[in-house]
Amino acid sequence: MSRIRGMRGYLSSSIGVVCATALALPLTLPSTPASASARPAETRPTTSTPAAPAATVAVAAPDVPGSTQSLPLAPRPGDRTLGPAAEQGLYRPDVRHFSLVGVIWDNPDTELYGKVQVRTREAVGGHWSGWQDVETHNHEHSADPDTAERVSGRVRGSTAPLWVGDSDGVEVRVRADGEGHASDARSPLPAGMRLELVDPGKAPTEPAGQPTRTMEPTGQTGQTGPKGTTEPEYATASAKSAAESAEANVDLAPLGATEIPALDRQRTEEEALALRRQETRPEERRVTPFIGPRPRIVTRRGWGADEGLRESGFVYTKTVKAAFVHHTASGNKYWCSEVPSLIRGIYRYHVESSGWRDIGYNFLVDRCGNIYEGRAGGVAKPVRGAHTLGFNTNSMGIAVLGTFVNSKPSKRAVGAIARLTAWKLGLFGGNPNGKTYLTSGGGNLYPKGKNVRLNVISGHRDGFATECPGRLLYGRLGSARKTAAKYQGR
Repeated sequence: MSRIRGMRGYLSSSIGVVCATALALPLTLPSTPASASARPAETRPTTSTPAAPAATVAVAAPDVPGSTQSLPLAPRPGDRTLGPAAEQGLYRPDVRHFSLVGVIWDNPDTELYGKVQVRTREAVGGHWSGWQDVETHNHEHSADPDTAERVSGRVRGSTAPLWVGDSDGVEVRVRADGEGHASDARSPLPAGMRLELVDPGKAPTEPAGQPTRTMEPTGQTGQTGPKGTTEPEYATASAKSAAESAEANVDLAPLGATEIPALDRQRTEEEALALRRQETRPEERRVTPFIGPRPRIVTRRGWGADEGLRESGFVYTKTVKAAFVHHTASGNKYWCSEVPSLIRGIYRYHVESSGWRDIGYNFLVDRCGNIYEGRAGGVAKPVRGAHTLGFNTNSMGIAVLGTFVNSKPSKRAVGAIARLTAWKLGLFGGNPNGKTYLTSGGGNLYPKGKNVRLNVISGHRDGFATECPGRLLYGRLGSARKTAAKYQGR
């Protein structure tokens, strides 16, 4: 009963009290999670997945180092018919280790009309990769216009992040397509372009609180701590945010848990019925909810989130009426054992490079069918994300790790979408195989204020003119809808 009460009682919860007490509270977790036997095996040779620690843990920020190198791009010899700045790039064979790359620029409202390609050198072996394309249109994954997150002054234009693995050398080239759409008439490319090299860190090795972003504006290197804080200030803020994030899921798992365990359908429905008895009229209390069994979800602590990076506090909407499915466009060259590092890289890129308050997606799914908590605030709560420009209110964003324009998503990933939506939409009365209405916050398909009829499980392209989630993943959403509805007993 108390678990369910917390799903709707988050607005009145006392985060400050928990933060003050939880840091000193040791909790013993089982050495083997109850759901371990149900974890899908990886289809490639590496099979390890995040596991709960066997020892006693405390609710504090995990010691997760990491860094971002931010390097300015420079004009390159190219097609002079488009002007001297039509092609920009960088060649650096001597950088610190990184695993994820992206390109950012000053104005988030300026689109990059052109092609971005990178090649990287393996840290082990020293081999250079071939040129890889970076998805350029990423501004549609963002907070809605006029929201505090969007108008914070920190948001930048950015490409999608690309996972390249442990590397220590890089070359990038950005070439305008000749359409001349950039807002600056002197250049067909956006102003202030920089290459971001993200090291997601290896948890745990070094204490959190070290400088995490290195700027190189004119050949000189200057370091700044996260949000301009000192190391002690950052460590304190990080610990408080870690406790805050853990408390948001306290009705589902113990403080400090690395995963929220799966529940069978009967126990899930019992919890939902208990909630309905508290919040509905007597004549409605006997109605059985349509809700799927709760799936296993790896928490932010489970994938090693540095909670000091994100903005403190949470932002909620009223309900969850729809789920938008995305692909991260970060490439398909990852092992499932690498996923915690990959998510830490995307998280750091969204916050430090793109300037968002937290990772944009509410949930992430890997090729092995594992589900990960995304934006902080509680997996059972209506947390507002920054995933579908214009439709972040009363929706959730689910990102499948990979690129699915020409590659098929795995059956396990599609199955995870069905399990997750059957449960989460069911908490709010949603039919995964039905339709709903959302009010547009403004975008390139629908003007602000328009009431739009959408599938309850939609692809990103249904709310914004974009290639996301890739045509091959988009083509599997019909199957996910039907399967999710079956999980709900419809």
